[in-house]
Amino acid sequence: MSFIKAATSFSEVCSTSILRSFNGVLALLCSVLVYEIITHLRPALDERKATLYAVVLALYPLHWFFTFLYYTDVASLGAVLAMYLACLKKKYWFSALLGVLAVVIRQTNIVWMLFVCCCEVINITLGGQRDKIDVDDTDFSIRKNVELTPANSITLGSNLRKRKLRSSVDNGIHLMSTRSFSSQKLTSGFLDEIKAIFLRLWQMKLEALVSFSPFILVLAAFIAFICWNGSVVLGAKEAHAVSPHFAQIMYFGLFSAPMAPMHCSFSQAVDLSRSMWRNKFLTLFQLSLALGAGFISIHFFSIAHPYLLADNRHYPFYLWRKVIKAHWSMKHLLIPLYVYSWLSIITGLVKFQRKIWVLAFFLATAAVLVPAPLIEFRYYTIPFFFLMLHSHTDDYRSLLFTGFLYITINVFTMMMFLYRPFHWSHEPGTQRFIW
Repeated sequence: MSFIKAATSFSEVCSTSILRSFNGVLALLCSVLVYEIITHLRPALDERKATLYAVVLALYPLHWFFTFLYYTDVASLGAVLAMYLACLKKKYWFSALLGVLAVVIRQTNIVWMLFVCCCEVINITLGGQRDKIDVDDTDFSIRKNVELTPANSITLGSNLRKRKLRSSVDNGIHLMSTRSFSSQKLTSGFLDEIKAIFLRLWQMKLEALVSFSPFILVLAAFIAFICWNGSVVLGAKEAHAVSPHFAQIMYFGLFSAPMAPMHCSFSQAVDLSRSMWRNKFLTLFQLSLALGAGFISIHFFSIAHPYLLADNRHYPFYLWRKVIKAHWSMKHLLIPLYVYSWLSIITGLVKFQRKIWVLAFFLATAAVLVPAPLIEFRYYTIPFFFLMLHSHTDDYRSLLFTGFLYITINVFTMMMFLYRPFHWSHEPGTQRFIW
C-alpha cells in the first residue's frame, strides 16, 4: 500500500502542469542570471537599464514560448548562463560543475563550455591592456569629474547585487574603456591579439593549466562518452545524425539580426556603408569571399530534413515551403540578406569586443548549428543570448522597441497556439502551431 501511495504521489508531482511550471521557475532564474552577467560585464550600466535588459531578454520569443512547455531549452540556457557567470567570477570548479549539468541537459553545450573558457582566457591574457591607452583630454575630464564628485555620492545596489557605485566615476571609466578599446582596435590587429594571447599563456602556463583543469577534465569525460556512445546524440541517432549543414549559420544570421534591432537599424546600415566606402578594395574582396561562402553554403549544404518537410506544426515548415522553396531561385536571392545580416552583427560586436572574441563567438555558433540537420529556431537561443549580452545597448528607446517587438511576436505565436488548433487525418489528437 505504501508503495502504491508513493507511486500515486510521484505521478501527481510529475503532472504536466507541475513540470511546465518548473520551466517558469527556471525562466525567472535566467532573468536573474542575465542581470548578474550584465552588471558584471558592464559595472557602469545603470541598474534600471540592467533590469530592463534582463526583462527584455526574458521576452525573447523563443525563450518566452518554451517557458510554458516542457522542453529542455530553458534549463539548458539557465545552466549555460550560470556556468558563464561562475567563470566570470573566477569560480572555475563551480563553473565546470555547472558545465557538466549543461552538457547532461544538452550535449552540444560542451561547445559553450569551451567558448566560456575562451572568453576567460581572453579576459586573463588581454584584459589588462585596456587601461594602457592614452586618452588625452578624456582622461583629464574624467579626473576632473572624479575630483568634483562629493564623497557621499554613493548609491547602494539592488537586492540582487549590492554594489557601491559612484556614477560620475563609473561613467568616466566606461567612457575611457570604450574610447581606449576603440583606439586599441585600430592599432592592434587580429594577429597581434592571437600573438599576445599565446605569449601570455606561455608565461603563465602552469597557472593556466591549474586554473582551467576542471574544464579539461569535463572535456576529457565528454570525449570518453562519445567513444562509448558512438555519437554525440542520445536517443534517435538516425534522425539527428551529424550533417554538414552550413546553411544553418546563414539562417541564424537572418533570424537573429532583426531580433536584435541594434544590429539591424538604419544607423547600423549607415555605419557599415561608411566603413565599406573607406576601404573600397578590401571591402570588395571581403564581400566577394562572404558572398562566395554564402553561395556554397546554401547551394551545396542546404539540407531538407524529413521532419522539416513532414511536420506542419512548426513555423520553419512554412518558411521553407512558402519562402525558401517558393521558386528555385529564391534561396540564392536570399544570400545577400544572409551576408548583410552577419556583416551587421559582426560590425556591431567589434565596436565593443575584441576581434578574437568575435571569431570565437562565430566559431562556437557554427560548431553548434552546422552539425544539426534540422532547422530548429530553438537552437538559436543560447548564441542569441551571448550576442545580446555582449552588444552594448544603452538607450531606453532601443530596449523598449526591442521589448515591444518581442511582445508583438509573443502575442501572435500564443494566439496561434491557443486559438488555431488543427487535426491530422492520420493521427488522433489536437495539433497546435509552435516554433
